[in-house]
Amino acid sequence: MKFSELNLEEGVLQALDAMRFEECTPVQEHTIPVILEGKDLIGVAQTGTGKTAAYLLPVLNQLSKGGYPEDAINCVIMSPTRELAQQIDQQMEGFSYFLPASSVAVYGGNDGVRFEQEKKGLTLGADVVIATPGRLISHLSLGYVDLSKVSFFILDEADRMLDMGFSDDIMQIVKYLPKERQTIMFSATMPAKIQQLAKTILNNPVEIKLAVSKPAEKIIQTAYICYERQKLGIIQSLFQDQTPERVIIFASSKLKVKEVTQAFKRMKLNVGEMHSDLEQSQREQIMREFKSGRINILIATDIVSRGIDIDDIRLVINYDVPHDSEDYVHRIGRTARANHDGCAITFVSEKEQTQFKAIENFLGRNIYKIPVPEELGEAPEYNPRSGAGRSNHKGGSSRKQGNYKGKKNGTPGANNRRNTPKE
Repeated sequence: MKFSELNLEEGVLQALDAMRFEECTPVQEHTIPVILEGKDLIGVAQTGTGKTAAYLLPVLNQLSKGGYPEDAINCVIMSPTRELAQQIDQQMEGFSYFLPASSVAVYGGNDGVRFEQEKKGLTLGADVVIATPGRLISHLSLGYVDLSKVSFFILDEADRMLDMGFSDDIMQIVKYLPKERQTIMFSATMPAKIQQLAKTILNNPVEIKLAVSKPAEKIIQTAYICYERQKLGIIQSLFQDQTPERVIIFASSKLKVKEVTQAFKRMKLNVGEMHSDLEQSQREQIMREFKSGRINILIATDIVSRGIDIDDIRLVINYDVPHDSEDYVHRIGRTARANHDGCAITFVSEKEQTQFKAIENFLGRNIYKIPVPEELGEAPEYNPRSGAGRSNHKGGSSRKQGNYKGKKNGTPGANNRRNTPKE
């Protein structure tokens, strides 16, 4: 469907034309008409599907018609991170170019000048406020922010906000909002805690769920079937001959992230950790160091598996098997972006085999299994039904059968493509 077929105002269509946007993505096609009708909505869609435009365009369209209070905040968009808030703000600038809509981004940092700029925008009543929860609460607590006339309340990446511990902050912000408003929530997944939040703050919402897309074909996906105790040894084997660069390693919990980080530091690997126990300023500092190359390896929980634009990740390692197929797609989707090549390796312990098989079933393919290095001893057999049993061979043949230790572009396995079965 073309944007011109939607019931959008001329100014919005002009902006889309100037930005060379013609065809709607599926999430835009399904959600824009619902939002234009004034209904509450919960959209389940992953990053990269065009969801930012899916809520910005109809909101700007309605604001451009007039009839909303002048010099008042008419729309609040909540973002889990500063980086996503900046991305939304950039799209807001483009879409509102031909429209009389004002906006302010409120996303933290220790710059006093920036805080005063945010205060000015909030006090004057910017039409659209794009904010991270903690920073908005900082302004609200000082008493000069009036949210009583807000018509649109939008939560972007709601599941991630809850994962980062912002549930109480969101509910505190909701208390400042009028009951009569349109609430729009986007989430990449739909766990029970998101369903509960939706029941609490949305009014009879329309639910739109888009199927999770498969990983990019150019991602080389592999796995090690191993014992839990062998995982650190595999890491050591992967990186013993070269300095890794641009690697994200996902672990299942913040406790595991902390444990693995300490183990990596003992191996003298240049590593940083990312989890919800860190303050926002600490997370931002770690991301800056990772993006600049001062940190080679980032060990993280799923809070960074979505919404962060880093285009040249060389390798993603799932230290633990993700809980479901959606999480797997989000995690490995950090690599092979912007025409770069990329590899994804998953460590599968005995207890995780059934989960991993479910991911293979979702992908419709068997992921190539790399034999465990022989110095680490025997590995378990891949037997997802029972998750038990030992292999009939030792891992000694791993170097001949595709142990991903190639040095091309500094990426493990980049010179071993010939060992990967054709899909």
